[in-house]
Amino acid sequence: MALSYGSRLILDRLGVWRGLQRVSPIRHIHISQRASLGQTQLHAEEEGVPELGYVVDYAELDAALHAALRASPVQVVTGARVVRSGSLSGYAWAQIDGGELVTSRLLAIADGGASDDRRLLRDYNQHALLAWVSASQPRAEWAFERFTEQGPVALLPQGDGYALVWTGTPERVQTLLAMPDSEFLRALHAHFGDRVGEFLVVRDRSHFPLVLSDHEQAVQPHRVMIGNAAHVMHPVAGQGFNLGLRDAWELAQLVLETPSAQLGEQGMLSRYARRRRVDVQASMWFTDSLVRLFSRQNILLHHVRGTGLMALQKLPPVRHFVARRMLFGARAW
Repeated sequence: MALSYGSRLILDRLGVWRGLQRVSPIRHIHISQRASLGQTQLHAEEEGVPELGYVVDYAELDAALHAALRASPVQVVTGARVVRSGSLSGYAWAQIDGGELVTSRLLAIADGGASDDRRLLRDYNQHALLAWVSASQPRAEWAFERFTEQGPVALLPQGDGYALVWTGTPERVQTLLAMPDSEFLRALHAHFGDRVGEFLVVRDRSHFPLVLSDHEQAVQPHRVMIGNAAHVMHPVAGQGFNLGLRDAWELAQLVLETPSAQLGEQGMLSRYARRRRVDVQASMWFTDSLVRLFSRQNILLHHVRGTGLMALQKLPPVRHFVARRMLFGARAW
């Protein structure tokens, strides 16, 4: 799981961050385009932060969040599945598998990819292949985002190796999944290049399809969808989970600010929608634009993209603008 520095601040405030042990910091990001001289580098010290981001173990993060939840006065029910939900005048309801009906003035739906009624905005005809790899010349605290004609590929420092996110057509990803380890490692080196030397070990290969989608009715009276339940985007630049965490934080702040009798009312949720609109729309536009810009096969456009990366490296104010929004979202709070 890739977390931005802004997400670390949220987890710090919740008392969750100190429960994480397997944390790999990212202090430098190298962005490049295959077969091009153009590149850009982002550095934590230039942005005035200790780190740009982190790679954490998802299971450990999940356990730390649940530990903090159990230590709070919140009633927690596990092993339950919501099969239907809706809203009536003054409250929302959720039916639990087995027949139990739960009501509340505010229902936050945060079931991630389990929501199946989002509208599809774009099918990228790509899958993301996930894996862990080691390399002969690892560069500590460096992350790499490389744009290729098949889609972006990212290496994120994790322990003594890298978390790999390799995008390609569904057919290409299936071929890569079926390769013996040695053949896969050679294919990755041919695709990524020599920046970390030869790739030595690969494990835990998996994949998932890539789409851009949102929910037309993410905010309804007494019901609100947050995170991937409300919006799903391409993993380029690692924005998805961080955007969802900002959704949750913003909603929590509004709950604290709102009198109990007004929880879930249209006025409260309209304020939530207004506060989140710029960040959500800008993040979706940013990731979608990157994918479409770098996936077009045109020799002139290829050179323009390379020149653009070179210009970004030479223009610190523009580079700072991009970095701050990757760290903290469009509102840069």
